[in-house]
Amino acid sequence: MEKLNKVASITFAFWIMKILATTLGETLGDLMSMTLNIGYLISLGITFAIFLVFLFIQVKSSKFIPALFWIVVVGTTTVGTEISDFMDRTLGLGYALGSSILFSILMLTLIFWYFKEKSIIVFPITDKKVEIYYWVAVLFSNSLGTAFGDFLSDNLGLSYLNGAFVTAGIIILVLILHYLTKINQVVLFWIAFIFTRPFGATFGDLLTKKVEKGGLDLGTIPSTIITTILLGLCVFFAYRKNRIKG
Repeated sequence: MEKLNKVASITFAFWIMKILATTLGETLGDLMSMTLNIGYLISLGITFAIFLVFLFIQVKSSKFIPALFWIVVVGTTTVGTEISDFMDRTLGLGYALGSSILFSILMLTLIFWYFKEKSIIVFPITDKKVEIYYWVAVLFSNSLGTAFGDFLSDNLGLSYLNGAFVTAGIIILVLILHYLTKINQVVLFWIAFIFTRPFGATFGDLLTKKVEKGGLDLGTIPSTIITTILLGLCVFFAYRKNRIKG
């Protein structure tokens, strides 16, 4: 029996949904740790447990289910936010050291993945073991993206808008390299994946942070609801043809 692909194809719509998923992960993570005031460690425990449940369902499924896939992506962005905040704030490691540690873990994951499978395939993925490597790399890339975004705003003093410009510039550069050079496409994918995290997170901060800090002060609950609706609409329209064909 032929195994079916389990992950989303890499299209323009994929990156739009990835950015919205990171924005949602940022607002949802802040909702858990700050608005509900349950602390970074408890928030991490709760979000990680929920993430594992959906990840288990995703890995056990026999085909690509768009809604389930993007729920797991949101889970990685939310858990990634909590991991970064726990390392940087609760453990007091700071954003620079936290980013370095997360970068090292991500590189070790990708190296181990390549060593075991002799390739790093991001689409299509049909093997469950390869899919686990994929999700571990996604989780730590989102954690790294969170820490780097906080490094830009807290350590370098950039506003949320300026931070968005910096990360957007890196993403555009990756896009140019994709079309004009022969640089390994998997390498470019993971660079883009990492930097779409702080790019999306800046919009989360823009929505939730106070006006004097450069935000719109909408609050974490309204911002989370708005972003959830936008992501849901994108997933619906992006995969509507697939449902019609099915």
